[in-house]
Amino acid sequence: MSTTQTYTVTGMSCGHCESAVRSEVSQIPGVDHIEVSASTGRLAVTTEAPVEDAAVITAVDEAGYQAVRT
Repeated sequence: MSTTQTYTVTGMSCGHCESAVRSEVSQIPGVDHIEVSASTGRLAVTTEAPVEDAAVITAVDEAGYQAVRT
Protein backbone atom coordinates (compact mmCIF):
# COMPACT_ATOMS: atom_id res chain seq x y z
CA MET A 1 0.00 0.00 0.00
CA SER A 2 1.48 3.33 -0.99
CA THR A 3 1.53 6.43 1.15
CA THR A 4 1.59 10.05 -0.01
CA GLN A 5 3.17 12.75 2.14
CA THR A 6 2.73 16.41 1.20
CA TYR A 7 5.00 19.35 1.88
CA THR A 8 5.05 23.09 1.25
CA VAL A 9 8.27 24.16 -0.46
CA THR A 10 9.37 27.79 -0.44
CA GLY A 11 11.76 29.45 -2.85
CA MET A 12 10.79 27.66 -6.07
CA SER A 13 9.93 29.88 -9.02
CA CYS A 14 10.35 27.87 -12.23
CA GLY A 15 10.61 24.49 -13.92
CA HIS A 16 14.32 24.31 -13.14
CA CYS A 17 13.46 24.62 -9.44
CA GLU A 18 10.97 21.76 -9.77
CA SER A 19 13.60 19.62 -11.52
CA ALA A 20 16.17 20.30 -8.79
CA VAL A 21 13.73 19.25 -6.05
CA ARG A 22 12.57 16.19 -8.03
CA SER A 23 16.18 15.12 -8.63
CA GLU A 24 17.13 15.26 -4.94
CA VAL A 25 13.94 13.68 -3.58
CA SER A 26 14.08 10.85 -6.15
CA GLN A 27 17.34 9.69 -4.55
CA ILE A 28 15.53 8.74 -1.32
CA PRO A 29 15.10 4.94 -1.16
CA GLY A 30 11.48 3.87 -1.49
CA VAL A 31 10.20 6.94 -3.35
CA ASP A 32 7.88 5.83 -6.16
CA HIS A 33 6.36 9.07 -7.43
CA ILE A 34 7.00 12.80 -7.00
CA GLU A 35 4.71 15.68 -7.87
CA VAL A 36 6.20 19.14 -7.44
CA SER A 37 4.81 22.53 -8.50
CA ALA A 38 6.65 25.83 -8.34
CA SER A 39 3.40 27.74 -8.86
CA THR A 40 1.68 26.21 -5.82
CA GLY A 41 4.79 25.41 -3.74
CA ARG A 42 3.43 21.90 -3.23
CA LEU A 43 5.47 18.71 -3.11
CA ALA A 44 3.77 15.30 -2.92
CA VAL A 45 5.95 12.24 -2.35
CA THR A 46 4.43 8.77 -2.84
CA THR A 47 6.23 5.80 -1.30
CA GLU A 48 5.58 2.09 -0.74
CA ALA A 49 6.83 2.31 2.85
CA PRO A 50 6.83 5.37 5.11
CA VAL A 51 9.77 7.72 4.59
CA GLU A 52 11.03 9.97 7.36
CA ASP A 53 10.01 13.63 6.95
CA ALA A 54 13.61 14.56 7.77
CA ALA A 55 14.84 12.69 4.69
CA VAL A 56 12.51 14.61 2.38
CA ILE A 57 13.20 17.96 4.07
CA THR A 58 16.96 17.34 3.85
CA ALA A 59 16.68 16.45 0.14
CA VAL A 60 14.74 19.65 -0.55
CA ASP A 61 17.37 21.58 1.41
CA GLU A 62 20.10 19.98 -0.74
CA ALA A 63 18.25 21.33 -3.79
CA GLY A 64 18.42 24.81 -2.25
CA TYR A 65 14.87 25.22 -0.94
CA GLN A 66 12.96 24.85 2.32
CA ALA A 67 10.13 22.40 2.99
CA VAL A 68 7.65 21.81 5.79
CA ARG A 69 5.23 18.89 6.12
CA THR A 70 1.61 19.86 5.51
